Amino acid sequence: MPSQPLLKNLAQDIKHLARELGFSACGISGINLGEHPAYLEKWLAAGYQGDMQWMANNLEKRRDPSLLEAGTQAIISVRLDYLPPETQAIKILGSPEKAYVSRYALGRDYHKLIRKRLAKLAEQINQTIDNTPELKTAFPEFTSRAFTDSAPVLERGIAQQAGLGWIGKNCMLITPKAGSWFFLGELYVSLPLPADKPFTKDHCGACTACDVACPTQAFVADGVLDARRCISYLTIELKGSIPEELRPLMGNRIYGCDDCQLVCPWTRFAPTTKEADFHPRHQLDSSDLIDLFNWDETAFLKNTQGSPIRRTGYISWLRNLAVALGNAPTSPAILDALTARRDYPNPIVQEHVLWALARHQQTGY
Repeated sequence: MPSQPLLKNLAQDIKHLARELGFSACGISGINLGEHPAYLEKWLAAGYQGDMQWMANNLEKRRDPSLLEAGTQAIISVRLDYLPPETQAIKILGSPEKAYVSRYALGRDYHKLIRKRLAKLAEQINQTIDNTPELKTAFPEFTSRAFTDSAPVLERGIAQQAGLGWIGKNCMLITPKAGSWFFLGELYVSLPLPADKPFTKDHCGACTACDVACPTQAFVADGVLDARRCISYLTIELKGSIPEELRPLMGNRIYGCDDCQLVCPWTRFAPTTKEADFHPRHQLDSSDLIDLFNWDETAFLKNTQGSPIRRTGYISWLRNLAVALGNAPTSPAILDALTARRDYPNPIVQEHVLWALARHQQTGY
């Protein structure tokens, strides 16, 4: 076994390499995830996951990372900031004829970008081992596996254990110097790296801004989200009919929701992203609802190529836009757009279009 100073130096080298690759922060944890697996199981038992039944799969692999990737002895956790500059989130939310898309989804899909960089980090770690005889002798077969928002991985819990931040009342990982506008990624490694000190202090204090701001009141307690009421779940994960009582509360949010981050005091420290790939594409940061609703499926597939939005599918896209149009002020253009889709050959789309038309007829606002 290499000396502890050598492993400590390796850990520092890894963090330096991660920053050189463009990651905003890097921390290291062991594979004991503390209270986080038990919290997830309690949350699942309450049914807060809604239709996301896959979250209950492979719980043993969430509890024990070495069951997901054999030989794992430590986890390298990375942060990558994504907030685009000048996206005018509050202005768009206050313009009901505009479409609000969650800030993380305005640019290219983050999954491939982060996994590619984590793979590069793994290559560089391997090179470091190869060039250090004592490490090469101790670890002749270095193995690793990269994840980002995929597989049974408790990302926020791992990041908290790695010292990257605390899990706030809005269920987001928050770091004092960067808020919560970032993606997380993990590299499971077969190295006994020294772990960083977990982030144990909760800096939310008495603040309730996220709970008060949530349009659908999805927080049932501090740090407990009922996904079935969350607009991100309703517009992305839910594939069926959106509950009628929640539709008026969605406003113009057509893909995701950022309200609990926008009001968080810590996000005022958030840096904007340096990644050009995360900058808005196809004017999705300022598009009119009608323009997006008028996309046919070919246009949808073309304009969402390489975007996380594509995963929601065209039917859910139209469904979400129909709800937003139903919440917008009545105008001839909106009524014409909805009427043109009232006989759309899909029951989900048709249901939400008819709801939107009825809402305009009832309110006339």
